[in-house]
Amino acid sequence: MGLRFQAIRNLDAFPRAQDHLVQKTSSGAAVSIIGLIIMATLFVHELRFYLQTVTVHEMSVDVKRGEKLPIHINMTFPALPCDVLSMDAIDMSGKHEVDLDTNIWKLRLHKDGYILGSEYISDLVEGEHKEDKEHTSDVQKPNELPVMNIHKHSSVQDPLKVIKDVKRALQDQEGCRVFGVLDVERVAGNFHISMHGLSNYVAQQIYASASDVNVSHFIHNLSFGPKYPGVHNPLDGIDRILHDTSGTFKYFLKIVPTEYQYLHGETLPTNQFSVTEFFQRAKPYDRAYPAVYFVYDLSPITVTIKEHRRNFGHFLTRLCAVLGGTFAVTGMLDRWMYRLIEFVSTSSKSGLF
Repeated sequence: MGLRFQAIRNLDAFPRAQDHLVQKTSSGAAVSIIGLIIMATLFVHELRFYLQTVTVHEMSVDVKRGEKLPIHINMTFPALPCDVLSMDAIDMSGKHEVDLDTNIWKLRLHKDGYILGSEYISDLVEGEHKEDKEHTSDVQKPNELPVMNIHKHSSVQDPLKVIKDVKRALQDQEGCRVFGVLDVERVAGNFHISMHGLSNYVAQQIYASASDVNVSHFIHNLSFGPKYPGVHNPLDGIDRILHDTSGTFKYFLKIVPTEYQYLHGETLPTNQFSVTEFFQRAKPYDRAYPAVYFVYDLSPITVTIKEHRRNFGHFLTRLCAVLGGTFAVTGMLDRWMYRLIEFVSTSSKSGLF
């Protein structure tokens, strides 16, 4: 039995030295403290690395059908009053909406930035479409004015009053903030903010030429769905200010359908996009007034982003590597320091120094 226990003891990889054979030094204590600090720091670093959520990107063919594409927009036009702005959208299916009847607001802004009033665009839509139908059915009425075949906020109101209000707003340097959500068909198309809400008659009384229309703008936010961790919307926070010139801005957007899967299993459907930009300078003889266009197309590929945690076994492997490596390095450093100190002490006693 004693021989068997002796054989087992021979397998011990960590032999213990007796206390009277162990010498403790100040240099060894210093190295030990430094080693403990390094090991504690590396342990915290590895623990944070393990607890950090990792995302994996996967791609597949987009098979979604019949869903709407939400467009979140928040823009400010510092040089254009709200009375001249309208938002239109058209897609490849042929659907054309003017002053979209979705959750879109227009805020009148003072030149110093505070709000003067607000307008909910959907309040105009039913009346506009109904008015358009009436104009279509009664087109042969002899007493109908040529300026009546326009949008509600220019046709129902007195055109002279509209002209007067807009000129006063321009003189007071009013701006307009447009924000809300558009729900459009999930096909390629464009939406634009322009002066299409005004008739040519009214527009010509306000602006001498197309080059007088200043479509300078700030894009506070433009996205195609809810935000997810790590998302980057390339147009957020940009500004395009025109000085002594005018023209039309066109943003060409490539939308990539995206699904974000959280660690707890919830899936968030959204979209990300890339953008290229084009500016077309206006000329005095142009008949079309400047506008801001967003031309979008959808990618046939869906990106799935999944959250997951690193493997616990991988964490243990890295932890053993860094702690064991630190222990081994500090052990070698202690031996070298001890020998160096011993050599210096011996040399000084023998009179070499």
